[in-house]
Amino acid sequence: MGARTKARKRAADILFEAEQRGIDPLKLLADRVAVPHTEAAVPQYTVDIVEGVVEHRDRIDEVLETYSQGWTLQRMPAVDRALLRIGSWEVLFNDEVPDAVAVDEAVDLAGDLSTDDSPAFVNGLLGRVKDLKPTLLA
Repeated sequence: MGARTKARKRAADILFEAEQRGIDPLKLLADRVAVPHTEAAVPQYTVDIVEGVVEHRDRIDEVLETYSQGWTLQRMPAVDRALLRIGSWEVLFNDEVPDAVAVDEAVDLAGDLSTDDSPAFVNGLLGRVKDLKPTLLA
């Protein structure tokens, strides 16, 4: 697993845990940076992802709700929600990562972390976000 893949997984863990516990993701991130729960420090890219998702969460959630075809955010598995937010942030707001890579990484993590149906769902929704990116950012 590459460094950015690990950072994405760590960001998904933080976003998921914060949502499940009903706490601010930035507070949880700060706690993890200050006192890591594992031997490894929190990668800078994890920090970038969590901060970016939180900063753009309203727009990201609006896009996901609009294009998820009959699925509200609350109906989606929580892990999928975290991965979709990460993938959407990377596609829409992070020019350092090619859009196809962002989608592929989210799909791979969905296969590892979520339901059997999640990779196809994440691929379809993020593929739509990727295709509509020019109009979504206009």
